[in-house]
Amino acid sequence: MDSGRWQRVKDLFAAALEQDAAGRDGFLDSACAGEPELRAEVDSLLAAHASTDDFIERPAAHRALDLEPETPPPSWIGRRVGDYRIVEEVGRGGMSEVYKGVRDDDEYQKEVAIKVLRQGYGTKSLLKRFKVETQILASLDHPNIARLLDGDTTDDGLPYFVMEYVEGLPIDQYCERQALDITQRLQLFRQVCAAVSYAHRRAVIHRDLKTSNILVTSDGTPKLLDFGIARLLEAPDVPAAPATMLEQRVMTPDYASPEQLRGEPVTTASDVYSLGVVLYRLLTGQPPYRLKTRTPEEMERTVGKTEMPMLMLQRSGWPSIWSSSPIVWRI
Repeated sequence: MDSGRWQRVKDLFAAALEQDAAGRDGFLDSACAGEPELRAEVDSLLAAHASTDDFIERPAAHRALDLEPETPPPSWIGRRVGDYRIVEEVGRGGMSEVYKGVRDDDEYQKEVAIKVLRQGYGTKSLLKRFKVETQILASLDHPNIARLLDGDTTDDGLPYFVMEYVEGLPIDQYCERQALDITQRLQLFRQVCAAVSYAHRRAVIHRDLKTSNILVTSDGTPKLLDFGIARLLEAPDVPAAPATMLEQRVMTPDYASPEQLRGEPVTTASDVYSLGVVLYRLLTGQPPYRLKTRTPEEMERTVGKTEMPMLMLQRSGWPSIWSSSPIVWRI
């Protein structure tokens, strides 16, 4: 396999790990459409990843001969990064790991989230994505967007950034757990829309809006997370740089806009579409489309081209007006 092909396989593998488990197959169906050999290679890496978590850092000869790596990657737990000490892992994706950290000096007490690029993933494209995410977070200051606090490079040369630690539930789970009525759900959703509108005014497209990327804290504050595949719009007088095929295809299919599914450049309208899908789920508890196979062909044929089911909002505990005079919601 030539270096260009291997680089593409590694990038797709990393992007696939960033997806929710439920949406990973749909993402790969779209990203590898018409290239079964590429899909098979990525699937092979995913299978190997499921059996051992360090294979991507191992030299090719070690993998071929099934040799153990000379030195396994050290644990981050207990290590100091900047002014913070890492205490536990809270999540990981294809290119990065997220840890909970605490202030490690006598200045004040504070909990933070620390995102570190994983060892062995310092490819040019992934380093660029990580840098762009840091740049985007640094430009945003909104009460409903997790804030960037700091950023630098570890002693091992890995880039990291420190951000506000958000402890909460995905917005759909929060609404169900709190048994929110329609008005309360809409009030919560309006705050999310305000955060996305704020990002758009600063030329940032999120590109992966979904319920799991919107956490609601115990005091009822929604926080928008994960700008890992966000894209900065160019200034009006500067030609926009074309997105790579991987950038076009990285998405969560269940929430992706029609243009994302077709691999076309996205605009702020793509985020608005995804917000519509989030709202549909908050009000109905179901996805807007009923897909049987989730193949790229079916998704492109269905999303944005067929009528969504007209579901009446009838939930126990909601005002009786909704059952006596049902309202039909469309995106």
